[in-house]
Amino acid sequence: MKMRIFAATAGAALLAAAGAHAQDGGNFAVGANVGTPGLGVEAQFRLNDSLVVRGGGDWLDFDHDETYGDVAYTGKVKSKTAGVFLDWHPMQGGFFVSGGSYFGKRKLNLAGTPTRDTEIGGVTFTPAQIGTITGDVELSDAQPFVGLGWDNTFTRDGAWGFRAMAGVSFSDSPKVDLTASGGTLSNDPTFQQRLREEEAEVRDDAKDFKYFPVAQVGVTYRF
Repeated sequence: MKMRIFAATAGAALLAAAGAHAQDGGNFAVGANVGTPGLGVEAQFRLNDSLVVRGGGDWLDFDHDETYGDVAYTGKVKSKTAGVFLDWHPMQGGFFVSGGSYFGKRKLNLAGTPTRDTEIGGVTFTPAQIGTITGDVELSDAQPFVGLGWDNTFTRDGAWGFRAMAGVSFSDSPKVDLTASGGTLSNDPTFQQRLREEEAEVRDDAKDFKYFPVAQVGVTYRF
């Protein structure tokens, strides 16, 4: 009789522990998101009730025309980044503060073919003299990030969760490289010097590009 009572009690304790573990869930999760960094995937690991380590990758590619100086460019934004972050949940709930860094390439490819007399580096040239100007506006390879968000991956029952986040990543001043081709002065040393001055003007016009706004929403799966 005592053995039966002990077995029943032990069995009930094991079932209760299993139920608690199922409700609490695991410490790992994967997810998918969409936002200003592009389409992304990520993995999370819960260190404790307040801290979550998160890593992932994002891909972005879209057209973005821009005018710098006196030149109208057709542009394409290309971004391939990875990131490592630490999310702090100060109230052990969904709200979190995040910090970390993105790593990889974020750049704007430019191509402009003037159709009228255009000022390059403070001097006016004809379209035939200029030809086509191509170049890149590129952010630094490492871009620190801070943000705020909501993520109930580890705070709710069930495997599926939801997260939303907003913040900003920071880069050094953008690197700008311009090249001219197809013009009668494309290889002229004096024109090339004006083109270097044009690079400095584009760098100044694009200085706000170093602050990259981050907004994301996504779903997660805990296991």
